[in-house]
Amino acid sequence: MDPLIAASKIASSGLEAQSTRLRIVSENIANARSTGDTPGADPYRRKIITFENELDRASQTELVKVKKLGFDRSDFIQEFEPGNPAADEKGFVKMPNVNILIEMGDMREANRTYEANLQTIKQTREIMSSTISLLKASQ
Repeated sequence: MDPLIAASKIASSGLEAQSTRLRIVSENIANARSTGDTPGADPYRRKIITFENELDRASQTELVKVKKLGFDRSDFIQEFEPGNPAADEKGFVKMPNVNILIEMGDMREANRTYEANLQTIKQTREIMSSTISLLKASQ
C-alpha cells in the first residue's frame, strides 16, 4: 500500500480515538458534581477509555481503536453537606470520583494528539497534491 495513504489511515484512526476520548473527558467534567438522587445513593462514576492497536488487513497498517469504555473504580469522595438531598443520616454526601485537574490534563493531551493527527492528514494531502501536480507538469 502507498505510504501516504497508510499515513492518512493511521492519522484518521487517531482522530477518531481522540475524539471519543474528548467526549468521555467532557462527560466526566460535566458530571463532576452530580450526586445520587437519594440519600446515600452512588453519584456519577468517572468513565475511562482504553485503546488498542488493530491491524488493518487491507492496508497492512496498525491503527488505534477504542478497546473499551469502563469506569474508574476508585472510591467516591465524601463531603459534609447536611442540607443536600443526597446526604446520608450523618450529613455526608457521596461525590463523584472525578478530579477536574486530571480531566483537564487528559483533555489537553487528547486535544494536542487530535491536532497532531489532523496536521498529519493535512500534510499528507499536500504531498499527494504536489505529487499529482509534478506528474501533470512532466507530461
